[in-house]
Amino acid sequence: QVQLVESGGGLVQPGGSLTLSCASSGRIFSIYSMGWYRQAPGKQRELVASITSGGSTNYADSVKGRFTVSRDNAKNTVYLQMNSLKPEDTAVYYCNARNILTLKDYWGQGTQVTVSS
Repeated sequence: QVQLVESGGGLVQPGGSLTLSCASSGRIFSIYSMGWYRQAPGKQRELVASITSGGSTNYADSVKGRFTVSRDNAKNTVYLQMNSLKPEDTAVYYCNARNILTLKDYWGQGTQVTVSS
């Protein structure tokens, strides 16, 4: 069983920055592909960014050049650095871990990010 705990959300002005963290309790963090998803009110959950166990990354077009996903396998933690934030980035952000052997997904509880002046 894997538990994911997100932190770092909050209220920020447009153009500001936030860094989200997701700590995993998984025994072998390196076998998990990690991702960040978000869900705005009335919208479907969407992939924001993902990073494989080997460090390959993928981003939604809407965040390319502004967000950076990274992971520290020694700390069992994945990060999402968010720069140049826009009001449309406002959403609940969820951490996801996918076991690359079983393809089972695990989710964090979510952290609210609000971009507003």
